[in-house]
Amino acid sequence: MKIKPLADRVLVKPDAAEEKTAGGLYIPETAKEKPLAGTIIAAGPGTSEVKMEVKAGDKVLYGKYAGTEITHEGETYLMMKVGDIFAVIS
Repeated sequence: MKIKPLADRVLVKPDAAEEKTAGGLYIPETAKEKPLAGTIIAAGPGTSEVKMEVKAGDKVLYGKYAGTEITHEGETYLMMKVGDIFAVIS
């Protein structure tokens, strides 16, 4: 990966959006909700005020409007501050 986050930022690969409902109905592209979970691809070193509590490979939950969408080599990622992450999924 050629993108290296600085300070207290992380690069997250969002999970794929749901394709169909629990009842088996397919969701059209325009009605899909933005995923709220993803995998950390890279993490910055943190700052003196903010300790980096996540690392590459962690699966995390984040807010609906968290981060800035980035497209790199055809892949979509989110760049966000570590404070936008709610939890690590184990």
